[in-house]
Amino acid sequence: MAARVPIHVGVLDSGVGPDGLAAARRRFYLDGDGAAVAAEARPDRLGHGTAMAALIAEAAPDAAILDAQVFTATGSTAPAVVAAGLRWLVAQGAAVVNLSFGLPADRPVLGQACDEALRRGVLLVAAAPVSGPRTWPAAYEGVVRVTADGRCPPGQVAHFVRGPAEFGACPRFDGSTTVAGASVATARVTGTLARLLAAGLCPDEALAQLRRNGFAGPGGFAGPGAHATTG
Repeated sequence: MAARVPIHVGVLDSGVGPDGLAAARRRFYLDGDGAAVAAEARPDRLGHGTAMAALIAEAAPDAAILDAQVFTATGSTAPAVVAAGLRWLVAQGAAVVNLSFGLPADRPVLGQACDEALRRGVLLVAAAPVSGPRTWPAAYEGVVRVTADGRCPPGQVAHFVRGPAEFGACPRFDGSTTVAGASVATARVTGTLARLLAAGLCPDEALAQLRRNGFAGPGGFAGPGAHATTG
């Protein structure tokens, strides 16, 4: 029997380290003319992308991580850079892409790249704030929106029928005070979806399973004890 091809998971973030954790790596930035270009990846100076990749690998240990480094050492980026990184991940065969960030404004270049990925059947999983203004790419139609839900222990996902996000997950990461919140929750849901895809489910089936197993009450957030295991 032929070995099953691993699910490729894209991490669009500050980088993934140490070397060897990612199956493929590429850095994206704006050149002097303002065009998004690709180059060899650098070490993850923020540690954020590395943490997200670790959470994904914890939930889906057989997944192949693809590293698109789009944030600088200061945590800044540009929509065109994010779009270039996303297109590269899709070209590399990513089945699901983790977007543990939110940009404050919509930009056509980013919206077009997300639309292209969604049309190819790629699951885009993005962080959404619990309250306040919308952020992108989570605000785009078809993107899986995830927020922090402190009542979820690791390994469980909440399903919301209303509110800023459709899913919630544990926002804590190994006791860290600098890496936490919706970004951590997003990576946990990304890992869960990757594991379901690896089990043979198609994207629609994987999402349906999360919705079916999660809380489906009338409010925005689940009540105590209303979270469903996803393992």
